[in-house]
Amino acid sequence: MALLREYAANCSETAFEELVSRRVGFVYSAALRQVRDPFIAGEITQAVFIILAQKAGRISEKAILTGWLFRTTRFAALAHMRADTKRRQRELEVQMQSEFQSPAADAIWNQMSPLLDEALATLGEKDRQAVLLRFFENKSLAEVGKNLGTGEDTARKRVSRALEKLHRYFSKRGVNSTTAIIAGEISANSVQAAPVALAKSVTAAAIAKGAAASTSTLTLIKGALKIMAWTKAKTAIVGGVVVLLAAGTTTVVHEIRWYQTYSWRIKGLDEKDIAKLPKWPPQVWIKPAKNTNLPNRNQLGLGIDGMLMGRDVPLSWLIRDAYGKTQPWMIFKDGLTDDRSYDFMANLPQGSHEALQREINKSIGISVRHQVIETNVLVLKIGKGVVHGLQAPDFTHKADLLAGNGTITWFAKPLSTLDVILEMYGGIPIVDQTGLTNIYKYSIPWDDNWRFGSPHILDELKPILSERFGLELIPTNMPIEMLVVEKVKW
Repeated sequence: MALLREYAANCSETAFEELVSRRVGFVYSAALRQVRDPFIAGEITQAVFIILAQKAGRISEKAILTGWLFRTTRFAALAHMRADTKRRQRELEVQMQSEFQSPAADAIWNQMSPLLDEALATLGEKDRQAVLLRFFENKSLAEVGKNLGTGEDTARKRVSRALEKLHRYFSKRGVNSTTAIIAGEISANSVQAAPVALAKSVTAAAIAKGAAASTSTLTLIKGALKIMAWTKAKTAIVGGVVVLLAAGTTTVVHEIRWYQTYSWRIKGLDEKDIAKLPKWPPQVWIKPAKNTNLPNRNQLGLGIDGMLMGRDVPLSWLIRDAYGKTQPWMIFKDGLTDDRSYDFMANLPQGSHEALQREINKSIGISVRHQVIETNVLVLKIGKGVVHGLQAPDFTHKADLLAGNGTITWFAKPLSTLDVILEMYGGIPIVDQTGLTNIYKYSIPWDDNWRFGSPHILDELKPILSERFGLELIPTNMPIEMLVVEKVKW
């Protein structure tokens, strides 16, 4: 901090060069753990020190520079991930896995390394500072206590508590270790030597405040500063700020903890609630259903731009909403069942479906994959007569569907949407072969006492489908694409 103050006060290039030489390995190692690419890690390192030079005079005297560098490196890494696609990310990870991990490398560290920065980010600020000082800077407990404004005993307790939290985090992700092993691995491996030329190039670019930086580096700086600004503003937001990475874009979401008091979770969804989806602060959350005693159970709502909400819906409905109706029948593995119900909301300006998919993975601990499996199905076809009973679409209606009062009505949907109800209530995959692609308004009888996986429901609906729409359900066996739902494998 003394070097930073000297640079800020006197524009001392010597002071800044010394500062970079001391901390470049720390920043580079943190970046490398997150992006798994030495070139991009170098670019992130350059961006971090350019930001440091730009903000040198505005960083608080009380700040611990190691913590500031850790956070800014994380923000810059997130900004990089925004500009990259999932496909490139996967390819990059596979490539760097082979380049960086030799057979002789330490197995525990190989498991911990990609998770370490995310694990540290889950710690409270004081706990994270204590770990960074103790194991990244190799300071004594007395020095840790002094930096944090506490005594040695308090520092020891804080470090011990932080290691326990890290141990729990890693254990949940399949890393078998102890707090002592974690401490040893971090001390031994967390800070690696940066490339020899990196410190000089970083210093030159930072002192120039990024004037000669590449376009990609400037993009990183802009992205990191944007995330920093949102993070700084989070104290004004009840629930904080969540950064969601979706298909190469970063959406900053106000995850406001209002789901506890949303009235529709208690009284049930109606058109007014669905119409409010774009007006509520952008958020993504899934919680166990607040009220499972209402007669109008299993309610879904779809707003503009793919915004989603649901009340008292089973896991299968939640997954279908997240992955879209074009995604087919699903199979539950690992003892998973469809017997719990959830309330949820995803009303981002863009990417609600993708964000909800990630929230399912995080909140419920499951993964979903596609697989083609041969199985018994019912084929939905036009019968011998002509299809009938389908009305002109109702575009003035604000909801996509409403259920209750003995009927479920779709207001402006393709006929293929009908198999959502048929599949989940009949307990068998439905394959739409009607060839009808127009959108309609149509209704079918609805019994609030019906429950999922009850074949007798289809027996009741078959004659109604035939008489009302001229449609038939024909049993057969064929290979179809399914969604396989499993517990997360770390």
